[in-house]
Amino acid sequence: MIRPILKYGDSILHGKARIVDVITPDIDRLIEDMVETMYAAPGVGLAATQVGVPLRIFVVDISVGRDPNGLITLVNPEFVERDGVQLEEEGCLSVPGFNATVMRPMRVIVKGLDRHGDPQQYEGSGLLARAFQHEMDHLDGSLFVDRLRGIKRDLIVRKIQKLTRAGKW
Repeated sequence: MIRPILKYGDSILHGKARIVDVITPDIDRLIEDMVETMYAAPGVGLAATQVGVPLRIFVVDISVGRDPNGLITLVNPEFVERDGVQLEEEGCLSVPGFNATVMRPMRVIVKGLDRHGDPQQYEGSGLLARAFQHEMDHLDGSLFVDRLRGIKRDLIVRKIQKLTRAGKW
């Protein structure tokens, strides 16, 4: 089932997600829905908070479904390592229509559980590292807009406020 994606300003997006205690059939259904929602959007990643569920789960597929082995699901993810720096243009399904250059690590190692509860660890560089950091930010209540400073951030936030007042956000 494709779920609605929350937009910047929704309180769930700005709060820290809770640890998943046990992977139940409901959690498995949530993960299925997240994958379907991410591909339908289309996007390269989606956190549970973005579909209104404040749990530490994200899905990432930088191939956007083209690589059958490209889908990564992590429950209770944690960083093991982060290093280097990359500056790239980034957008977000929860901030549609807006992009900005965001500083992210060039390489990360992240660990967590897969949808069956088995421990997994992934190393990513470039776009995959950026996607991991982007989704981890969501689980910590932060969006890419929150990483911006100065006039770029102010412009985006003001445009969103204007759209909100006009009932278009």
